[in-house]
Amino acid sequence: MASGRPTCGFFRRRRILLPVLLLAFFLLFSTPWSLPPLNLSGISSSLSRANIVSLVKGPPVEEIYGLLHFVTSDDDRMLSHSVKVDSVAPIDLTVYLSGDQPDWKSHMRRLREEYPLVIFSKSFCPHSKRAKKLLKTYNLSPPPKIIEVDLRDDGDFLKLILTRLTDHSTFPNIILDGKELGGNDDLHTLRAQGKLKKMFENAGMTVKEDIVKEQETQ
Repeated sequence: MASGRPTCGFFRRRRILLPVLLLAFFLLFSTPWSLPPLNLSGISSSLSRANIVSLVKGPPVEEIYGLLHFVTSDDDRMLSHSVKVDSVAPIDLTVYLSGDQPDWKSHMRRLREEYPLVIFSKSFCPHSKRAKKLLKTYNLSPPPKIIEVDLRDDGDFLKLILTRLTDHSTFPNIILDGKELGGNDDLHTLRAQGKLKKMFENAGMTVKEDIVKEQETQ
């Protein structure tokens, strides 16, 4: 009479199968490998372990943080003309690292603590001047980081990247806590609506002076 218990053969198969699966898993994720480039409908692609892991996890950080890290570094970095920059394709985040360790958690923490407000400006632009004048009245801490795009050798590159990332092609282009705030008109509209001070505070900034001072000077 059958006892309903698994047979010895079942256990033997399971003892053999388990090591095979563990070996396959080890080879997949611990050793480099790649498949030959595929050409599907004229589109060339290449699969690798790194690409698959990236697809599963998603990109490590939004590209805007890569750009902010690049322009707020202390060594006057400039985008090389050897870097392909256009209005459609994203740039590899390693370009923005420029030799730094790929510790994006640490880089993003630095950006939030030291540079929550970044202004991409043009030194001669009247709209940029008005925006910077308004921001001065708040006496923010930490102060805004001003990037004068027209004074940089890679200014044209920055304009292309900002247009792609923010859908905003003119200056100033204001980034608050990694998000697009807009331009000069947007800044003044938010001020008039009484929202701007709270937005700065929500981004971890301290507003040291009252906006009334700016209104009185107009």
